[in-house]
Amino acid sequence: MKGEGVMPGYVPVIGLEVHAQLLTRSKIFCGCANRFGDAPNTNTCAVCLGLPGALPVLNRAAVELAMRMALATGCVINGRSIFARKNYFYPDLPKGYQISQYDRPLATGGSISIDVDGQTRRIGLTRIHLEEDAGKLVHEGFSSTEGASGVDFNRSGVPLIEIVGEPEIRSPQEAYLYLQRLKSVLTYTEVCDGNMEEGSLRCDANVSIHEKGSAFGTRVELKNLNSFRNVQRALEFEIARQERVLEEGAKVVQQTRLYDAGSGETRPMRTKEEAHDYRYFPEPDLLPLEVDEAWIGKVRAGLPELPSERKARFIRERGIPEADAHLLTLEKPLADYFEQAGGLSGEWRETAKWIVRDVLRWAKEEKLDSAKLGDRFPPARLAAIVRARASGSITAASAAEIFEEAWTSGKEPDAIIRDRGLSRITDESAIAAAVARAIEENPKQVGQYRQGKEAVFGYLVGQVMRATGGKAPPDVVNRLLKDALGKPAGQD
Repeated sequence: MKGEGVMPGYVPVIGLEVHAQLLTRSKIFCGCANRFGDAPNTNTCAVCLGLPGALPVLNRAAVELAMRMALATGCVINGRSIFARKNYFYPDLPKGYQISQYDRPLATGGSISIDVDGQTRRIGLTRIHLEEDAGKLVHEGFSSTEGASGVDFNRSGVPLIEIVGEPEIRSPQEAYLYLQRLKSVLTYTEVCDGNMEEGSLRCDANVSIHEKGSAFGTRVELKNLNSFRNVQRALEFEIARQERVLEEGAKVVQQTRLYDAGSGETRPMRTKEEAHDYRYFPEPDLLPLEVDEAWIGKVRAGLPELPSERKARFIRERGIPEADAHLLTLEKPLADYFEQAGGLSGEWRETAKWIVRDVLRWAKEEKLDSAKLGDRFPPARLAAIVRARASGSITAASAAEIFEEAWTSGKEPDAIIRDRGLSRITDESAIAAAVARAIEENPKQVGQYRQGKEAVFGYLVGQVMRATGGKAPPDVVNRLLKDALGKPAGQD
C-alpha cells in the first residue's frame, strides 16, 4: 500500500525529532576526536567506552554550538539546565545509559518558518537539548562468523543536539519543507554539516490522525528515515495505513515502526516506550550547566546572516524573484556561489536564472553536492558566460552551447567563443550584405511579402541568420531587412 493522502474528515498531526551532530573537534565529555570515517574503535577512551571510574567533563564548544542553534531559531536559553541519565540497553551503548537532558533542557520555545502555498507558517519548537551519541553497529565484514555484528564506538560520545518540534505539522509536504529549512539554519550557523548519509543529521517522525473536531489520535513513531524524501514518503504511507486501520473499525497501536525505502512501507519494530520507561534521573557526575547573559550575548554576537535574512536581502537588493531567492538560499554553499558569480558578472538576475535553470540541473544529474559546486564549475566561469550574453557579444543559443561545453570539457568560455567563432557579428555592413543576398536568392518570398503576405518575413529572417551562422543580432537583422524590403502592399 502506497501513501494516498488524507481521507476527508481526517487530520494528520506530525511532530519531528531531529538529532544533529555538532561540529566540534572533540567529543562532548572527553578529548577523543569527533571525526567521521576513521578506522573503527580508534577514537575511544575510558570515558566514551563507559569504563568504571571514568568521569565525564563537558565540552564548552558543544554548549556554544547548541546555544547558537537555539538563538538562531528564537529559543529561550535557560540559565540553568541539568544533565540526566536515560537508561536503556542496546549493544552500542557501553554504559547502559545515555547522558542527555530531560526535564531541564538547555533551551525551549522558538520556531522554524516554512512557506506553504504562498503563506508563511511557523512550526513551534518544544526544546533543544544536549546529549551524547551512541556507538554504531556494523553488520558487514564479519564473514568468519555467520550472522555476527561488530560495534564501532568512534561515534559513542559524539555531541548531539536534539531539536524537538511541536506537533504542528499537518502534511508530509510540510514536514519536508520544515526539514529543509532546519538544515539550512544548522549549516548556515555551522552547527552541523547536515550530512544525512554520514548520520550527522537524523530524523524520527511522530504521526497520528484524528477526525476533525475530535481529540488527537494514537501516536506512532517512525525511524530509519535517512533522507528528507524518505521522511515525506514514510509519512504518506503511514497516514494512509492509519486511515485504513480506522476505516476497518480497528484501533491504531502506539508503537515504533521502521521505514523500508525499498518497498516504501513501514513495519513494526517495538511497542513505543514512554518517558518513565527510561528511568531518567539526574546525572550525578556532572554539575548543572549554568549559562549567564554575558555568555548568551557573546554567542548571539557571533551569529552569521541566517537563510531567511539572506533571502530577504537577495530580493531587496538584487531584485531576485522570491521563488529563486528561496532556492538559492536553501544551502549556504549555493548562496555563496551565487554571490561570487553575481559579483563577477554584475548581472544579478541573469546569474540567478542561469544557476536555477542550468547549473542546478547539471549538478543534479551528477548528484553533485552544493559544497563542491565551485570546484566543479567555478563562479568565474559562469560569470563569463553571463557577461558575454548580457553584452550582446553572443546569442542566447550560443550561450547555451558554450555553457554545455564549458561544463563537460572544463574549457573557459572565452576560449570556446574564440575557437568556435561564436562571437556575434557587430559589423552592420556584413549583416546588410547577408540581407541583400537573402533578397536576391529568394525572389518568390520577397514578392509575396511586398504584396502583403507578411508571414514570409520570418522565413527571410531565417535565411539571413543562416547565412551569418546565427551570429547576427536578431533586432539588427529585422531592422535592416525591413528597410531593404520596404513596406508591404496595403501599408502607408
